Amino acid sequence: MKRIVKIVLLLAAIVLLQGCWDKRELTDLLLITAIGIDKGKDTDYELSYQIVNPINVTGGLQGGQGGDRPPISSYSVTGNNLTEMSRHASAKMSREIYYSHTNLVVVDEKLAKEEGLIKILDVLDRDTDFRTTATIIISRGQKAKTFIRTLTPIDKIPSNKVNKTLQFTEEHLGEHMKTSVQDVIKCLTSKAKSPIISSFKVTGNKAMSGKMENVQSTSPEAIVEADGLAVIKEGKLVNWLEGKTARGVLWLRNKISRTYLTIPVNHERDAVTFDVIRQKTKIGSRLKNGKPAISVDVDMEGDIGETTVPIHLDDPKVLSDIERKVAKELKNELQNTIDIVKRNKTDVLQFGDVVYRAHPEAWKKMEGEWSNRYFPDTDVDITVNAYVRRTGLRNNPNILDHHEGRS
Repeated sequence: MKRIVKIVLLLAAIVLLQGCWDKRELTDLLLITAIGIDKGKDTDYELSYQIVNPINVTGGLQGGQGGDRPPISSYSVTGNNLTEMSRHASAKMSREIYYSHTNLVVVDEKLAKEEGLIKILDVLDRDTDFRTTATIIISRGQKAKTFIRTLTPIDKIPSNKVNKTLQFTEEHLGEHMKTSVQDVIKCLTSKAKSPIISSFKVTGNKAMSGKMENVQSTSPEAIVEADGLAVIKEGKLVNWLEGKTARGVLWLRNKISRTYLTIPVNHERDAVTFDVIRQKTKIGSRLKNGKPAISVDVDMEGDIGETTVPIHLDDPKVLSDIERKVAKELKNELQNTIDIVKRNKTDVLQFGDVVYRAHPEAWKKMEGEWSNRYFPDTDVDITVNAYVRRTGLRNNPNILDHHEGRS
């Protein structure tokens, strides 16, 4: 019996201890944190790598010698397809390219407009090392290579800066959203087929963007910042959405977590700021004379964040009036957003998916011409309900106390 047990344990050890046959030494790997894809000058593409320098990153954080050295390195290769360039990159680099840590893909604006994203997404989706959960953005106003090489303060690794910016601006402002390669592929294969991708730009002195002086200064001369949403139709960049229009799109896609709205009071613009703390947007569909009609229902709650006019917030009638005006403000914003995307004939609102799920038989007749014919003519009914939850620690603003003290 003991002999049998020993044999079983030996066989188990043989099976379990052979897991290192395909090991990779860390010292043999180049950790790619981001890739940038541009339209080449004499070739189809130019591929740029953002490679992390681990010693320089940790040294800078701990006050060691790495603090005066760049936390990243960048290499670029050219070619006519991405697989070819990835292989040719080995001639410039002494280690194996490792994509498993890549969390950002930057696509040049010109490339996205002229050639589109289909070929790029196909390659990324096929690569077994590449994670399709990586964020994808459009580089607006500069080449992706320039963006990849830009050094950022606070976040030592620039790709982390982009991801964190998208995360926090989506949560607190609602004008940008974090979109992964996987999200874009899924949207392109959906019924709407019009994904949106956040764009970034480098502002200030772009010549300083890749220099250590830019991050060692208390006031960086080159800054990376989010800059609107890119609208993709049939795989190509066709338009931009910015400001309230961009927020309207995210609101209609139920992507808003927190944001703010301002309303006029007593003939003064932006007199009251309504700080949205939660909201729920529901999209429905019905057939009206054989044509689809969309219903939008929004329920939101918020706090009074700021007032600049003398109003009594302890008066229920005043609060009711604020709720009515906030609801009207948002309804107008959403209607304006819908009108703009209809004119562009791009269903970034994903109304097509709603119609398909509600009326699959009717959808079969519309699918081929949805974006260009049916979507622009679709009736949309908007209902907004707003609720004031808190007015802050004061029911009356300081300006009211000052006003009454002088009277």
